[in-house]
Parts: sequence; structure tokens; C-alpha cells
Amino acid sequence: MDKNFQEEFTQTIKFEPPLYKQRYQFIKDLVEKYKPKKVADLGCADCSLLWMLKFCSCIEVLAGLDICANVMKEKMHTLSPLPVDYLQPSERSLTVTLHHGSVAHKDPCMLGFDLVTCIELIEHLEESELKKFPEVVFGFMAPSIVVISTPNSEFNPLLSRVMLYRHPDHKFEWSQAQFQSWALETAGCYGYSVEFTGVGHPPTGMEKVGFCTQIGVFVRKYPPTGESVQSEKPTEAVYKTVFKAVYPSLKDEKYLQNAVISEVIFTAQIIKHRLLSKREEYSGDPERKSKFQLSMDCFPDYLGKPVVEKNMEPFVSGNEVYIPLRTIFSFPKVNRLCGTFEKLCKLIAGKVTLSSDGSAVMFSIEHENEEN
Repeated sequence: MDKNFQEEFTQTIKFEPPLYKQRYQFIKDLVEKYKPKKVADLGCADCSLLWMLKFCSCIEVLAGLDICANVMKEKMHTLSPLPVDYLQPSERSLTVTLHHGSVAHKDPCMLGFDLVTCIELIEHLEESELKKFPEVVFGFMAPSIVVISTPNSEFNPLLSRVMLYRHPDHKFEWSQAQFQSWALETAGCYGYSVEFTGVGHPPTGMEKVGFCTQIGVFVRKYPPTGESVQSEKPTEAVYKTVFKAVYPSLKDEKYLQNAVISEVIFTAQIIKHRLLSKREEYSGDPERKSKFQLSMDCFPDYLGKPVVEKNMEPFVSGNEVYIPLRTIFSFPKVNRLCGTFEKLCKLIAGKVTLSSDGSAVMFSIEHENEEN
């Protein structure tokens, strides 16, 4: 939160990479370790962390919450799908939502998350908000993992121009002992364990000062228990949704069909060109040319290596090229996209020119013969 303001103070000690990037990398490493599907960033500000996390393939739901809607709105466009996302849909689904509201309030839209991040957030909370914060995050939301980072006040004397706090909006900044005392009490109250670490190493010989940014990683010991907890969950929404993006996904049949059709035509075209090229080698023998069949061992590596029986080999008959659907289905990418041969047939029905019995993709080569 407010990363640009904070970084201008770090002139006596210069962090490489910058401190905010180290915090984001810490979260990214945690995501790669635990593979959460649903992640919420409380105090998401300019959405920078959310933007980085949208590229993590394990994440299917991203949510941001901030008290300042204008800050989110300035950069929320960076969370929208790009043209390439529609041209090459991912195999995973991804939904990104931004909410305007306070971490001191409970809203059912924040239930069910695996990981909740609170990066440089708690020091901005009023005393009354800080008192409610543990119950909202650990009691109500109750994710599997919570990550909280906050400035370490013991590091402040090493930072140029820091008189009291690192940011004028900070309501407090804790020492290592203060943060750990609060974190241990909170963890114990809500059934979490907590480990302490941080980013921004102190200079050599001053290790006791601790990290510039101190971090607590809270892991829930047991799953939330039963109906008593659930009965306390309010059903009334208090946050305002300011942004939502649903990314194109191969889990959506519309995008899957487009991807399958494109891959079938692409694969069939390559087979056809290889077939016709090889066939030209037999141009002096009309009989062999008309019945020539192509060995399936001569295709580029990016198509993968199919397993093709003799009766599945593509062939030319007159001015038509026939490429059996079974042959196309045997290529790894088509196989992975469709899963079953029956689904392949269903997805391309009426979209690709097939032979009369529907068993092969068919191309006319009459115009190609005229050009040659």
C-alpha cells in the first residue's frame, strides 16, 4: 500500500529490488508453494499485487478490497483480459473482482478464500478498525492462510527523513515485539499458527534491527467448524463491487469449440501440405501418385507424435485430400483439448468440411493443381 511514498524514504539504504517488489515476490513465492485457488488482497490500492497474481496458473478467483474506490479505479483496467486472452484462452477459469469497503466490515463475498493478503494495511487502520480486523479476517473469512506485512519501527532510524512514521496516514508502526505479541494473541484466539519473517534486510552488523518490512504468515490449524460458525455469517452485502472481469477459458464450451476447430484445421492443413509435398515425389508415376499415403513419422515436433494405425493414414483420391478424424484426434494437443473422440466430433460438427460419412476432414486440391 502507498509503495511510491514509502520508497522515497529509503535513500540511506537502497533496496534492490525495491521493497514493494520484494513484498510482492514473497506473496508470489507463497502462492507457488501452496497453490491457492482463491486469493483476496485486502487494501489492494492500485491493484499491483492482483495484477501480478493473475498470471499464477493455480489461481481461479482473485478479489481486491480497498476503502478508496478512486485509487482502484485508476488502475483496474490492468486487470481486464487482453486480446491475446481471447485468441488463446487459458485452460483455467479466472474471475477478478474489486470491492469498495472497509476491512472492519463483514461481507459474504469474502468467504471461501484460501489465501488472504494484507500488505502494508494494518498500520493505516484506526484503533476501532484494528480491533474489529481480527474477527473479520480470522473469525469470519477464516481462510487457510493469512499474510500480514507491516513496517518495523526499529528499522526507521536507518531510513532518511523518517521522523515518526513512514507515511502520514499511518496510525501506528510497531516494533518486532509489538507485532509478534499482537500476532501470537490473534493466532491463538482464532486457531492459527504464525511464523515471522520479512523483507528488506538490515545492514551487516545490525541484524537485531530486523527486516524493514516484518511479515507474519498465519496458517489455520483446523478447518472452520460446522453450523455454529456458519450461522454467524451475515447474508447482507455491505461492499460495493466496482469491477469484475471474467477471463475467457477453455472450460467455457464456446471458447473450447473455437480452440478445437482452429487446432483441427491447423493440424489438418499441415498434414495436407506434407502429404502433397511427398506425393510430388511420385509425380512420374500417376498410379502411385493417386493412391499415395503419407507416413506419420514426418511431422514437426510442435504437433507431437501421434499413434496412427494403417487405416487411419491420410490419403489423396483424385482431387480430394482425406485426413481421418481419428488421425487428427491422435495428435496430443487435439486429444488434450477434446478428451474424447466423441467430443471432437460434436465440437466440429457443421464447422469443418468432412467426407460424406463424416469420418475425415476433406480438402479439395483442384485449385492447387491449377496453380501448379
